[in-house]
Amino acid sequence: MARVKRGVMTHKRHKKIIDQAKGYWGGRRRLFKTAKEAVMHAGQYAWRDRRTRKRDFRRLWITRISAACRSEGVKYSEFMNGLMLAGVDVDRKVLAHLAIEDPAAFAKLMEVSKASRPA
Repeated sequence: MARVKRGVMTHKRHKKIIDQAKGYWGGRRRLFKTAKEAVMHAGQYAWRDRRTRKRDFRRLWITRISAACRSEGVKYSEFMNGLMLAGVDVDRKVLAHLAIEDPAAFAKLMEVSKASRPA
């Protein structure tokens, strides 16, 4: 039976990890063992933060909408409740964009919200 030298596959596997660690500082970029740990942790952080990003953006949009509502003298929850009762189905991302970029359109939505709320 022929002898099998495994250096080629090991080198290939190590190179894959080292390439993923490109841009890391010091031994985390050069040494396989530390690079492997760094890449594993980076993958965990990336997986976690892809989910966290959605929460962060939703909080940002709500804060922007709330600030625009407060300038009109209405609470955020009252504004959103009025839109829901009026049957206006606009998501928070679009509302936040309107609050910043097009205050006139946001003011119209504010009127719709106020009109639909019970007195």
